[in-house]
Amino acid sequence: MQHSPGFLALVADAKQRIKECGIADVKARLDRGERFHFIDVREDDEFACDCADGARHIGRGVLERDIENLIPDKNAPIVLYCGGGFRSALAADNLQKMGYTNVVSMDGGLRAWREAGYSIEQRK
Repeated sequence: MQHSPGFLALVADAKQRIKECGIADVKARLDRGERFHFIDVREDDEFACDCADGARHIGRGVLERDIENLIPDKNAPIVLYCGGGFRSALAADNLQKMGYTNVVSMDGGLRAWREAGYSIEQRK
């Protein structure tokens, strides 16, 4: 997908303030049985097709509205992902602004997860 310059600038700005991790880091955490919230922030129709194994869906459109009820602990470890790592970066930035202290964006998103051959839950 070709992203607009304005969107890319917004993402670049957010990435200056957030933490990112690689897909291998997330996979290693899952393999170790580490407890964290693994959140897919893609659109509902994207999540309806598939997701990374073990992920929970809170769409980008409702994340800020619903997060405090779904994850009230602002120190809870949270890993966000989207399709390629851009929307999750914006989401991580907003969660930090809301007081969440342990949130990271998975760089490369589900695209990189798939390309690495990591487990995908087919939903349709």
